[in-house]
Amino acid sequence: MEVKIKKLDPRAILPRYGSPFSAGADICALMDAPIGIAPGETVFIHTGLSAQIPENHVGLIFARSSLGSKRGLAPANKVGVIDSDYRGEIMVALFNHSAETQTIEPFERIAQFMIVPFITAQFIESDTLSDTLRGEGGFGSTGRI
Repeated sequence: MEVKIKKLDPRAILPRYGSPFSAGADICALMDAPIGIAPGETVFIHTGLSAQIPENHVGLIFARSSLGSKRGLAPANKVGVIDSDYRGEIMVALFNHSAETQTIEPFERIAQFMIVPFITAQFIESDTLSDTLRGEGGFGSTGRI
């Protein structure tokens, strides 16, 4: 699949896969100087990129495992959603879950970008739903003996 990416700044780095079997392509920060993110703080990081996501697909922004597990940095909204009709800059809102200020360096890989197909549902109001074994069992209700 081809996805058009527009560089809003000539220094921006196109998304790139770390290996032939990577599901997510790395997205890099675009900034002139390092940015510190204090504990409990969210900072919007520029990428200098916009994308033309194909119809019936969505661009998803996920955490990079090394940033999350080693430095406590992850997208503030957990998963960023880029709709196919959005043409603005892709921004990554990084939240610092750690107890120390974390620094993002210029051009550092800050997130993973995936293009995923989706189905648009037709929501129909109903007075009844089918019965299941689980029924109304909520959080933590499955797997009990």
